[in-house]
Amino acid sequence: MSIDAFAAIADPNRRHLLEALRRRPRTVNELASGVTISRPAVSQHLRALLDNKMVKVNSRGTHRVYSINEEGFNSLNIWLDQFWT
Repeated sequence: MSIDAFAAIADPNRRHLLEALRRRPRTVNELASGVTISRPAVSQHLRALLDNKMVKVNSRGTHRVYSINEEGFNSLNIWLDQFWT
């Protein structure tokens, strides 16, 4: 991971984006319409989540569609699980 996954999810805007993506894959424009930050800011937050493998992106025609990447969350779960076993 390029930055700490906990730092990536510490930002409330990023958590909001993750919650929206948990419901269904979305484009940047769809994500930006549901938040009070600018579209470029949404893109920057998505970049941080991409860098930590918490989201993935696929191209559909001219659109980039973002979705949850379970791999990134598996890493967090493995780290957290050490405290419960």
